Amino acid sequence: MNASELLRWQWEGYARFHRSRFNLLLHIVLVPLFVLSNLALLRAMLHRSWLAAVLALGGMLLSIALQGRGHRSEPVPTEPFAGPGDALARIFLEQWITFPRFVLSGGWLRALRDANRS
Repeated sequence: MNASELLRWQWEGYARFHRSRFNLLLHIVLVPLFVLSNLALLRAMLHRSWLAAVLALGGMLLSIALQGRGHRSEPVPTEPFAGPGDALARIFLEQWITFPRFVLSGGWLRALRDANRS
């Protein structure tokens, strides 16, 4: 699946896999942590600051691990990864494109309001 197909597939099912209040609240904090850690990793590598690079990588891993914990609270489990390449592509596209799109489109707030009614 190419990137545009993957983005379309993610978007079509995104609201279905993001309904839990706990998971939604984790994502609104942890996705920015992942993105900022990505940027910090790039900066650290450009400046050859290996300690900063390790810390940034740690932020990325922590973000993904805690988001995985949040997904376990969802009534509809996410699709399993098909392999390492699929995992990397899905994670990076979700963090950089799909989740920000979900927030900016109002989907995150709608999902949070719906979760509060449950």
